[in-house]
Amino acid sequence: MLVLTRRIGEQILIDKGQIEIKMLYVRNGHIAVGIKAPAHIDVDRKEIFIRKQAAKQDETVTAKVAEQL
Repeated sequence: MLVLTRRIGEQILIDKGQIEIKMLYVRNGHIAVGIKAPAHIDVDRKEIFIRKQAAKQDETVTAKVAEQL
């Protein structure tokens, strides 16, 4: 894992600048991060990503059960 230190207002660029991550502010121990990315790239918090993956898996199982009927 690459660990970078940034100050408020500073940015990190990924994939030749296609993805931009900007440190916005710190409030009550929480860090606000802004992310700009092309529309074809999904950007999710980890818990949302896990929920989406579980939903996809449920859809796949449902489709397989339906095929067997």
